[in-house]
Amino acid sequence: MNAVPPRAFVVTTAMAVALLVMAAFTLTTGDFPVPLADVITAIVGDAPPAAEFVVGTLRLPRLLVAVLAGAGLGAAGAVMQSLSRNPLGSPDMIGFTTGAATGGIAAILLTAGGTLGTSLGAAAGGLCTALLILLLVGRRGLGGYRLVLVGVGISTVLMAVNGYLLTRAALGDAQRAVAWQVGNLSGRDWTHVTTVAVTLAVLLPLIMLFHRRMSMLELGDDTATALGVGVLATRIVPILASIGLIAAGIAMAGPIPFVALAAPHLARRLTRHPGPNVLPAAVTGALLTVVSDFAAQHALSVQLPVGIVTSVFGGVYLVSLLIVQRRSRRA
Repeated sequence: MNAVPPRAFVVTTAMAVALLVMAAFTLTTGDFPVPLADVITAIVGDAPPAAEFVVGTLRLPRLLVAVLAGAGLGAAGAVMQSLSRNPLGSPDMIGFTTGAATGGIAAILLTAGGTLGTSLGAAAGGLCTALLILLLVGRRGLGGYRLVLVGVGISTVLMAVNGYLLTRAALGDAQRAVAWQVGNLSGRDWTHVTTVAVTLAVLLPLIMLFHRRMSMLELGDDTATALGVGVLATRIVPILASIGLIAAGIAMAGPIPFVALAAPHLARRLTRHPGPNVLPAAVTGALLTVVSDFAAQHALSVQLPVGIVTSVFGGVYLVSLLIVQRRSRRA
């Protein structure tokens, strides 16, 4: 395995440090301020009851779900963009996220499912959508624009289905579905943490086993084959692992938009290194989600769903990219 490029190592480490700093702000700040010393003792399990409840029951599970779900979305986005060779080849654009939203909304509206039912519906919707897209694309379309085009088409259809389900629902159910659909970390508990953590612990190392081969695949199928890379396996296994990360993250935190799209872009710009940049994208995704959730909780007098903040960030980021590209072409 190739050595980690020094700049990529420095960038990933700096992002991890920033993530720890934001975690400290998140755990200590709120309507009930908790000193950092009490946060540490609460994590260890020897804090005053009030601090232990606020940190251990309310804030820490929410923080960990944000970190783990954001890392999974960032890593999955890096894989999708690398294998599709398209900067827009993220779960948000391809349709996996919309499919998971369809499954979650259907569970809320049709079965009156609680948190578990919604999570299972989202996971099933994401997996079924991914399998449908892969079947329509075929093995030869996994590495080009066909994947993105088919995904956009499926996503458009599913958005119409989501709208239809919401119009046919009772007002209370529709409000719950809309609140979940934009991505929400409120009320997360240790069950959510465990689910996302186990999924990430299993699937992220599996993706990393294919990291070097994915880098070679970016050179083209013929070049990768000449270098001894199994093209089909190098596409199928990371894609299926990414689908698992997406399904788990969305099931536990809702379809948080733009993290899977923006995190790999930011990671690649910061590392200035070709290839998937899976680990930098994962850490960047975690940091984006935590920062967005902190802003959602404290920027206004009322708490917002984290998905609203990531949508604003994603829109600003995409517009800034267009402006930079336009200026570079004029230069």
